[in-house]
Amino acid sequence: MSLQSPLLSPLKFQDYRHLFIGNTLSSFGGIIQMTAAAWLMTSISTSVDKVAWVQTSVALPIMLFSMLAGALSDNFSKRNIIILAQSFAMVVSLILAIFSYFHWITPWFLLSFTFLVGCSAALTGPAWQASIGDLLDRKYVPSGVLLNGISFNISRSLAPALGGLIVAGFGATMAFTVNAISYLFALYPLWLWKPHYREEVLPRENVVRAIFSGVRYVAMSPHLSRVILRSFIFCIGSIITLTLLPLIVRDRLGGDARTYGVILGAFGAGGILGAVLSNKLRSAFSNETLARLAFTLFAGCAFVSAWSTHPWIIGVVTALSGSCWVAFLTLMNMTVQLSTPRWVVGRVLSIYMTLNFTGMSVGSWIWGSVTQAHGLPIALVAAGIVLLIGAILGFFFSLPKEGSDNLTPWDRWQEPEIAMNIQPTSGPITVIVEFLIREEDTLEFLSVMHERRRVRVRDGAHNWSLTRDLQYPERWMMSYQLPTWIEYVRHHQRMTIADKPIADRLAALHQGDKPPIIHRMIERQTDLRAIEASNSERPVVIPPTLG
Repeated sequence: MSLQSPLLSPLKFQDYRHLFIGNTLSSFGGIIQMTAAAWLMTSISTSVDKVAWVQTSVALPIMLFSMLAGALSDNFSKRNIIILAQSFAMVVSLILAIFSYFHWITPWFLLSFTFLVGCSAALTGPAWQASIGDLLDRKYVPSGVLLNGISFNISRSLAPALGGLIVAGFGATMAFTVNAISYLFALYPLWLWKPHYREEVLPRENVVRAIFSGVRYVAMSPHLSRVILRSFIFCIGSIITLTLLPLIVRDRLGGDARTYGVILGAFGAGGILGAVLSNKLRSAFSNETLARLAFTLFAGCAFVSAWSTHPWIIGVVTALSGSCWVAFLTLMNMTVQLSTPRWVVGRVLSIYMTLNFTGMSVGSWIWGSVTQAHGLPIALVAAGIVLLIGAILGFFFSLPKEGSDNLTPWDRWQEPEIAMNIQPTSGPITVIVEFLIREEDTLEFLSVMHERRRVRVRDGAHNWSLTRDLQYPERWMMSYQLPTWIEYVRHHQRMTIADKPIADRLAALHQGDKPPIIHRMIERQTDLRAIEASNSERPVVIPPTLG
């Protein structure tokens, strides 16, 4: 397969190629460590819950901190964030290796250090995923996402088997040491990478406000909400394979660390196949069809695993599960990335990751508890039923086609001249737009305004309202608020070309020989002492301007 093929075309770009190789090798070490940690837990603890909690301890910090990481990645250098996170993980892995060498590892210590490694993954994930759009042109992003999936699953297919051999032959200490060294392969190309980020003319958003901006964007974007909901349900059900596989191997197959590594490797090998076939499947079927197929096949694999005690059958269904896992989550990741503008992509990806890992954490805990109380077969059947419910939900919350909207910034808007000496933090700012609408166009106008409200609120507006003049019924006023002048400017810079049809429809419905009149106003206090103490603005009325 040449670099001219669609799948491998991103490797033509040097920075992406170097980072791809480094990330693959680092993932290789990470999965070796996780293989060692999961098997070590079965040796130092007889509790089924604690075996399941190994997976939870990695997923939990991603659930807790990904949204913060997404806000940071949208406001600071993604490269520097990844370097910081990877360096931290390397130090944690070295400490874990030292404690293992001196036999100081306890179940709670092991869980604590895998939690810290998960914290590094939480910080790295949104920044690395969002960096694909910085490393590659938009048309190469789907292939870049696919290659990342293949990278991870090459590691997942080979590293567990090698991890099992390392643990069996040299002990967990060697596995932890190998992982610590593997981070160097990721850090070196990161030091060489000199990204050219778009120069920001506006100050950074407050981190808390940035997080809420991302949540609001997802909440007001129905297509993204559907993607994240379905992915959340898939993760709850499908995590049972990774969570309980050590117990399936030990208790149902009577295997050892080598058996566990080989069968976990089958999961990764299936994942590679799923990633390689994704492009062809996406060209042949709709997103929703592929999603329902992944839900249904994974459920079938869970049902088979509930009753089979034959290693080769477990290996086959585990490989098929891996194919469904990677194909589905890669599809969701691509849909999220191509359906989100650059200004908020890190935060949206962090929300997507947070809900995914919340599903994994909740699922790991649920299936571990069900197994403890009722046994492996019941837990596997229950997970299969959850996955079937996820497939059925597709009839009510179907997935969009990724990249269907043009999310290029719409640079039509220019900051208006104002007649007051205000500061960037002055506010709140109230905007009122006057429309003249014929009676026969009222229903269409209200329909368009429904979409206008969604877009305005999605991009940061508060207290949006639409009013009609009782004396002159053809006169309508749309109003909304922004907390400060800088947020008003930021709000308009977030508009994309995909939003243009709404503005065009409103312009066509507006009557009169002039465009809609726009009033930009600032809210003022009536306490003169507070005014004098807090700002130097002159109390001048802003005249209406033509929009």
